[in-house]
Amino acid sequence: MEVTVNPAQCRPLSGNFAAGSVSALGFSPSTTRKSSLARARSWLIRASLAVEQLAESKAAVIRIGTRGSPLALAQAYETRDKLIRSNPQLAETGAIQIVVIKTTGDKILTQPLADIGGKGLFTKEIDEALINSDIDIAVHSMKDVPTYLPQNTMIPCNLPREDVRDAFICFTAASLAELPAGSTVGTASLRRKSQLLNRYPSLQVLENFRGNVQTRLKKLNEGVVQATLLALAGLKRLNMTENVTSVLSIDDMLPAVAQGAIGIACRSDDEKMATYLAALNHEDTRLAVSCERAFLEKLDGSCRTPIAGYACRDEDGNCLFRGLVASPDGIQVLETCRRGPYAFDDMVKMGKDAGEELLSRAGPNFFDR
Repeated sequence: MEVTVNPAQCRPLSGNFAAGSVSALGFSPSTTRKSSLARARSWLIRASLAVEQLAESKAAVIRIGTRGSPLALAQAYETRDKLIRSNPQLAETGAIQIVVIKTTGDKILTQPLADIGGKGLFTKEIDEALINSDIDIAVHSMKDVPTYLPQNTMIPCNLPREDVRDAFICFTAASLAELPAGSTVGTASLRRKSQLLNRYPSLQVLENFRGNVQTRLKKLNEGVVQATLLALAGLKRLNMTENVTSVLSIDDMLPAVAQGAIGIACRSDDEKMATYLAALNHEDTRLAVSCERAFLEKLDGSCRTPIAGYACRDEDGNCLFRGLVASPDGIQVLETCRRGPYAFDDMVKMGKDAGEELLSRAGPNFFDR
């Protein structure tokens, strides 16, 4: 809302007096004109301030909860922009508010994620804010979301999935294969570590290589490690693909479950938010993520278990699922695959069956190496 005033319309009461004459109120026309314009400007300033205060105090229609990292904020803004495109009325100033929430995973940066323990390290506090109605929807990287959801919440929406592959970043070699023996690769992911060591046992891995994308690139630049692996999806969302040396194929590095997917949660009884989110949902992504998470759930995966899984459409439009578990040292890697109809029930069943197979093949002490 804008308030505009045309000074030409704010004429003094005695605008038709001749020069040098005196008005009936005892003021010259020039004095009257100046004071009237001053009053108009003063009124305009007060009106503008009132409009600004109204915009600031107006309750947001949708409060989006998110972590505060540049990538998390990029995902929250992507969600906001999609909401506005599907609901133009939300473009009004103040209709959508971004609420930054610090999670346990953001607070503890000196320890490997596996040592912190527990699930939901990057989602717990955001989910609590959602349950307590401090926010209306929560934007998550789906690979951070535990296979169980907090009571009274749901994820009715997945945005279109980004590239699921991992990126190799290095200043001295064009690929992992070209790194000299003994080179150190930085990654906080046991999934990446185990697959990397399985293929390149001569390399070293710095596990506690944590922080946001910018922090890890800074450490690489400082020589803390010789190379690092990052999700290509995050680099694309941050417009930072110029840092990529090469992209690892799915065969070389199977991605994390739900890598590249954004999930948006709301309260189970909030029909208004569910309606907003339904318009944003990308069904192919939702089905693929459901298949992968069924696999993860069967394995009861956590930050201590190197697990990878990826579902996609094959050339015939069916679902092709590939799953992997590995010992943390990378000595043993077990893989499986499933193919079937690209439909929810079939895909969830494929994920569960693949998980059961690998559990059986791995045995009880597989992850204790």
